[in-house]
Amino acid sequence: MTDVIDLEAFGEEFRRDPHAVYARLRERGPVHRVRPPGSDGDYETWLVVGYEEARAALADPLLVKDGERIGLTLMDAELVGKHLLITDPPQHTRLRSLVSRAFTMRRVEGLRPRVQQITDELLDAMLPRGRADLVESFAYPLPITVICELLGVPEIDRAAFREMSTEVVAPTSGDSGYDAFARLGGYLTELIEDKRCAGPSPSTDGDLLSDLIRTTAEDGDRLSAEELRGMAFLLLIAGHETTVNLITNTVHALLTHPAQLAALRADPALVDGVVEETLRWEGPVENATYRFAVEPLEIAGVAIEKGDPVLIGLASADRDALRYEDPDRYDVRRDPRGHLAFGHGVHYCLGAPLARLEARIALASLLERAPALTLDGPSGEWLPGMLMRGLRSLPVRW
Repeated sequence: MTDVIDLEAFGEEFRRDPHAVYARLRERGPVHRVRPPGSDGDYETWLVVGYEEARAALADPLLVKDGERIGLTLMDAELVGKHLLITDPPQHTRLRSLVSRAFTMRRVEGLRPRVQQITDELLDAMLPRGRADLVESFAYPLPITVICELLGVPEIDRAAFREMSTEVVAPTSGDSGYDAFARLGGYLTELIEDKRCAGPSPSTDGDLLSDLIRTTAEDGDRLSAEELRGMAFLLLIAGHETTVNLITNTVHALLTHPAQLAALRADPALVDGVVEETLRWEGPVENATYRFAVEPLEIAGVAIEKGDPVLIGLASADRDALRYEDPDRYDVRRDPRGHLAFGHGVHYCLGAPLARLEARIALASLLERAPALTLDGPSGEWLPGMLMRGLRSLPVRW
């Protein structure tokens, strides 16, 4: 009988610093049976905490994302629709191919001037005040503005969208998460229908969602209404929640490591390395979304039964001393290549280039215009749950 580790027993310590807990688990082995916090003692999952094991698991075809393959109906599939995070090849391959036709590297790079403009406007509004919550004034509004403009979400809807999306990725209760999924699904249905009825026009030029509605493969294949809703959901959620945390975590890491901040100020060309080291050291996604064993398998000699849920620890893997020397040290001159912050294999994050672009521009602009930037009191709480890793607030002054 495998011992079950109750992560709830670690209390608030686990939310504040899960890395210390993961380090203890890695000392005991790369794979563990755990009870996640907030599961009321009735849910267990496998948790992969070693780097090599996590990298292999992320690409293992026996660990599937589509719950229907083992008889489960996942909440987002039921309330929103199938998307890349809850499908497997060949369905995943088809969806990704259709989305990639519209969400190209050229399109992402074309956003650079607008990302810089939004960044400058936010700093113009924030800096005269002398102090601010960086999350509320900068790290949140930048990516939400970018992704909402990219997908064509009206400005008037963005406050409501923020509230729904935050509950989806870090629910304050089981009921609130379900309700947020349902409301967001309903909203996206109306948004898509509005765009479909409007048809192509100069006002929708550059609108990714409108393009996805019209995107057709060579064989005539198109996204269905349900698939469109699922893809819009994924792009909106993944396109801003993760980037909020990446920007916030990067600034927090630098302000709590003055020598590393000084190194960046002395050599602004280090900005790319700073972002990559933050992705490794305190990435925005703590654990990949659930996978399920579609057949019995072994991970590092541990038997996983058919139907078992598996969490793959991105944060833990990226602090594994077998992969990175002195992994708990934040070092902006480190070579962090190979980190798993954006995943690995067929589910590697489609939005990684946009997240990197936004984080680099945000960090470079903020530090250039606020040379005396420093913390202004204790940071807010870390987000609940085991999915996202980010602070609710970050008071700063300059």
